Amino acid sequence: MNVLLLSTYELGHQPFGLASPAAFLADAGADVHCLDLAVDAFDEIAIGAAGLIAIYLPMHTATRIASMAVPRIRSINPSAHLCFYGLYAPLNEAYLRTELGGGTILGGEFEGGLVNLYRRLSSNGPAFDAAQSDPLISLAKQEFRLPRRDGLAALSQYAHVDMGQNARRTVGYTEASRGCKHLCRHCPVVPVYDGKFRIVPPQLVIDDIRQQVDAGAEHITFGDPDFFNGIGHAIPVVEALHAEFPELSYDATIKVEHLLKHANHLDTLVRTGCLFVTTAVESVDDRVLDILDKGHTRDDFVQVIKMAARANLTLSPTFIPFLPWSSREGYLDLLRLLVDQGMVDYVAPVQLTIRLLIPEGSRLLDVEEMRQHLGEFDAAALSYQWSHPDPAMDALHAQVSAAAEAGDTEGATRRQIFGEIWRLAHAACGLNPPSLDLPVALDGSDHKPCLSEPWYCCAEPTAKQIAEF
Repeated sequence: MNVLLLSTYELGHQPFGLASPAAFLADAGADVHCLDLAVDAFDEIAIGAAGLIAIYLPMHTATRIASMAVPRIRSINPSAHLCFYGLYAPLNEAYLRTELGGGTILGGEFEGGLVNLYRRLSSNGPAFDAAQSDPLISLAKQEFRLPRRDGLAALSQYAHVDMGQNARRTVGYTEASRGCKHLCRHCPVVPVYDGKFRIVPPQLVIDDIRQQVDAGAEHITFGDPDFFNGIGHAIPVVEALHAEFPELSYDATIKVEHLLKHANHLDTLVRTGCLFVTTAVESVDDRVLDILDKGHTRDDFVQVIKMAARANLTLSPTFIPFLPWSSREGYLDLLRLLVDQGMVDYVAPVQLTIRLLIPEGSRLLDVEEMRQHLGEFDAAALSYQWSHPDPAMDALHAQVSAAAEAGDTEGATRRQIFGEIWRLAHAACGLNPPSLDLPVALDGSDHKPCLSEPWYCCAEPTAKQIAEF
């Protein structure tokens, strides 16, 4: 039986969420085809030939795009068994089953469930509609396999590292671990993994990197929710990576809390080729950080900025500036801190536009500070609705979002877009913006190495993505 693994969006990366299960399914005897709608044309022949169509849902944006793609998929192949898998699949089980016709929903460690599903359908036919036998969420330890990437688009079709002055590096992507041992209240990983994480054997990680280097990768993104969840695993991986590929650079996501705790390894990261670290700061308001249970404070973030600067490690902070407890004055405070700490060039403008999303199962649903602002669950939007007590905050959100999108479309620099957001934030507070005289960076350039696809997983689909369906 033909199996089609389909991805809609994975942050501009060649989807690991297709390559990994493709290996498991191929080993089980399946004829596997991979289709990534982020870069591939809509392949009606592959869709029509599949007895099992499994759609990968690693994040909010991918799930929203999938909801637009499914009607077209169903019009081409109404008889295939439809499976949804990945982080956002169990969080949206009811919607995926009732509105999109999903027959099987798999979250957590999903590869084994996909193999079991393939075997049942191979024995009984795609029309087999017995109740799902595999758990909705599996955290069972599994024997990982080398991801199968030969059916995916070339790495050159995906995001690259922008080094400035028209220099770029082709990017590969892998995962050294899954899940997270932390319980941040807003994070969609938590309802699925509940404080657990799973390790991919180091040699398998290196083998996957090697096959991507052979395919042209000059830089690797580690997609772990937190690369330092298992410091005793992460450091040997990057040491081995650097020993075999001394010219290869990489990036990883690491909590502020872990950067502080393992400060002695910041130099290790730089020495082994780490180009930048994404760190989920989310807010610089200690009350908000406490509500989110982030495990760090505003002062911790400032301390990490200074530590990273001493180690010559580039930070790429992420934020959720628009929450029920934020204010116009608080938003302006965030901008001022970025200016004062010399961080303007390090922050992707989209990070100054993110509004809190609350999926099913979110730990925020148990927090009184959240419940007083909470509305009904909007299944199509994949989030509980909430209202801000200050309507001017919603207006500011619309303004800065439009400014960031327009600046990106026009090819403006981060500094130029920040300048417009700076003006809008002051106007929202009834203030005249002071002149924004940003210092020249020590290296003489205000450009910092960054991915050409800004890091964000909880934004709405773009107008271009919507138009495709």
